[in-house]
Amino acid sequence: MLQKFNPKNKDLIVNVNGELVHRDKAGISPFDSAVQGGDAVWEGLRLYNGRIFKLNEHLDRLERSARALSFEDIPPRETIIDQIKRTVAKNRMRDGVHIRLTLSRGIKITSGMDPRLNQNGPTLIVLAEHKAPVYATTGLTVITSKIRRPPPEVLDAKIHHANLLNSILAKIEANSVGADDALMLDANGFIAETNATNVFIVRKGDLATSKAVACPEGITRATVMEICAAEKIRCIEADLSPVDVYSAEEVFCTGTMGELVGVIKIDNRTIGDGKVGLMTKRLSELYAQCTAREGVQVVD
Repeated sequence: MLQKFNPKNKDLIVNVNGELVHRDKAGISPFDSAVQGGDAVWEGLRLYNGRIFKLNEHLDRLERSARALSFEDIPPRETIIDQIKRTVAKNRMRDGVHIRLTLSRGIKITSGMDPRLNQNGPTLIVLAEHKAPVYATTGLTVITSKIRRPPPEVLDAKIHHANLLNSILAKIEANSVGADDALMLDANGFIAETNATNVFIVRKGDLATSKAVACPEGITRATVMEICAAEKIRCIEADLSPVDVYSAEEVFCTGTMGELVGVIKIDNRTIGDGKVGLMTKRLSELYAQCTAREGVQVVD
């Protein structure tokens, strides 16, 4: 699964600290913390018919992550939302749009790791692209990576940070064998997530998902759990082993960029009947109903 260039994005206008510029002319300083050490936090958002789904939940997580990293002068929520509105308006966007927010610690006075070298406040980047959900609806083929997710005492996954080398190494493994994505385990050998998404399994009509210990507390993950509660579908958080996913009736992944997507093969083992399952389809439809009626209006 390789994303393709969308010609509609050829002349995107991007937003760097409030300056709206053509994608080919945008840039950040080589002294910016995002460049120097991946010292940044980020969120992925989706625009549905002029509304951003779960915007406040995403901004809550962005702020929690920035505070955990001791960022100073975090932009007020109203400022961030205003910059999002300016960006999508400039690009005349309304639907089928993915927005990546990046907030770095900002520009350093000289190269170095010490956060005290940052004396100008954070850098805010708003990148909005015409982008449909990125995964094939026919289902994913996944392998288990040898790269492990770190435990909280090494790097707490509750910090939605932009240092993604761990995930990139796992994705390289998947690419090398022609798989779509890589399943990542925690230090104890339990399922954490894939290199890009949270994981759910279906067994006898019940759902289970990995505990949010070595994986982020996904916004789409939380939405699926809310849907399950409303529909009286049993859903638990649990320590899931590779055997649990191999023997599951269905496996699916969740994330803002790809929404809900079924997994049909893991480590050359066929999941269920090798097709996207009925529960996955049902939850996908219910999720689509949520995105169609909920969200913060950012386009008039």
